[in-house]
Amino acid sequence: MATVKTYDPELLRAERRKRENIRRLKGLGLHALLITILGVMLYPVIWMVLSALRPETEIFGDMGFIPTNWTLENFVRGWQLYGNLTFTQFYVNSFIICALAIIGNLLACSMAAYAFARLEFRGKWWLFAIMLGTMMLPIHVQLIPQYIFFLNIGWVNTILPLVVPKFLAHDAFFIFLMVQFMRSLPHELEQAAIVDGASYWQRYWRIILPLSMPALATTAVFTFINTYNDFFSQLIYLTDTDRMTVPVALRLFLDPSGGSSSFGGLFAMVLVSIGPVLGFFLASQRLLTKGIATQGFK
Repeated sequence: MATVKTYDPELLRAERRKRENIRRLKGLGLHALLITILGVMLYPVIWMVLSALRPETEIFGDMGFIPTNWTLENFVRGWQLYGNLTFTQFYVNSFIICALAIIGNLLACSMAAYAFARLEFRGKWWLFAIMLGTMMLPIHVQLIPQYIFFLNIGWVNTILPLVVPKFLAHDAFFIFLMVQFMRSLPHELEQAAIVDGASYWQRYWRIILPLSMPALATTAVFTFINTYNDFFSQLIYLTDTDRMTVPVALRLFLDPSGGSSSFGGLFAMVLVSIGPVLGFFLASQRLLTKGIATQGFK
């Protein structure tokens, strides 16, 4: 005769509580580890923020992590910089270059992408392959020929070398991004427009461009971030102090000869300079995520 096993309800509850406690301990240990790693990664940023809020003499003189004296003097002195030149001028210069770069990339790259994605012409795939090949060229290979060319036509120390190439579909990555997106759009829409007598320009402007808003938003966000944070190109082509942008102007706080450097003003202006990038990214986060995650890289 088979025996029937019986289970003690108290033992089952105790075993369940034991497994629950083990799971909670593992969760607490994992969270503690992640918080520790986050603290190590954020320590330099936190130290910079606190250093911007302490007097200049205490930044490297006081070994304490929390400032003993709190002040906003670094922000005031950093914004004024020297003489009549303030950081307002640098922000205006950066925003002008960023705005023109965004407009240029949106227009030129979208038109080039429309030609590669929706039109048929001789040598299309060869040109597309050459365009993709330019993405593999390091910027240092192009630097000297470009500088010599812009110097000969008198564009050095102006914003033209930083802006005009954007209107000539200079950024192959954004062309490729829009090509992949435009290829996913239904061809029936264009066929209906052709029946109605729409030209190439009308089909591009009234049908393809409005439907490509996620890809356009992604292009605008990355163009702003890349242009705003571009230090190398702006350092080369902009020589006058009143034409400098924010990343280049931050260099003015440091004395390369080993003299006195204003680290308090530097830390304060670095914090202020992060604001536009963070705000622009948060404002367009929904469109940016949609442009990348949905169809941007199909």
